[in-house]
Amino acid sequence: MQLQNGRPENTDGRLDKEIRVYDFLDKLGVEYQRVDHEAAMTMEACEAIDRVLGDDTAICKNLFLCNRQETDFYLLLMPGDKPFKTKNLSAQIGSARLSFAKPEYMEKYLDITPGSVSVLGLMNDHEKKVQLLIDEDVLKDPYFGCHPCINTSSLKFSTKDFTDKIIPALDHPPITVKFPLPEEQA
Repeated sequence: MQLQNGRPENTDGRLDKEIRVYDFLDKLGVEYQRVDHEAAMTMEACEAIDRVLGDDTAICKNLFLCNRQETDFYLLLMPGDKPFKTKNLSAQIGSARLSFAKPEYMEKYLDITPGSVSVLGLMNDHEKKVQLLIDEDVLKDPYFGCHPCINTSSLKFSTKDFTDKIIPALDHPPITVKFPLPEEQA
């Protein structure tokens, strides 16, 4: 695995949704680095990718959630070292009975399949059905990492570009939330 600058030179065999991400970032003038890898399905695989991206990059959990009625959908970005507890989130956003949304909703609204969840999938949510939620600690590192809507590549770009260019262009204003660290829950 090696960090490359920008989009792949050869896009043969890459999915349209991945190419749309590169087009989106290039149109915004966002400088990014990319690492191609095997499908990242385990935490061990993710840790190896994280090492290539560097210690200065926030790699976060991306959770696609919904309410019990499956009428409200949320994409939660949170640090990987924080445990996810629905009660912590429900109280902050005023939505009880949260659970993981079904894969078909993920595909319908974000054009993403399980294992490839990414904030960049919000560029496919033209109906604005998904509310973006970001744990405040995600934005503390100088760089932000995510998939380009497919889990065989990972991207790295500045957190400043994420907050100043990408989030406004996604047109999904985030709600900032806070999850306690494990030691704060004792």
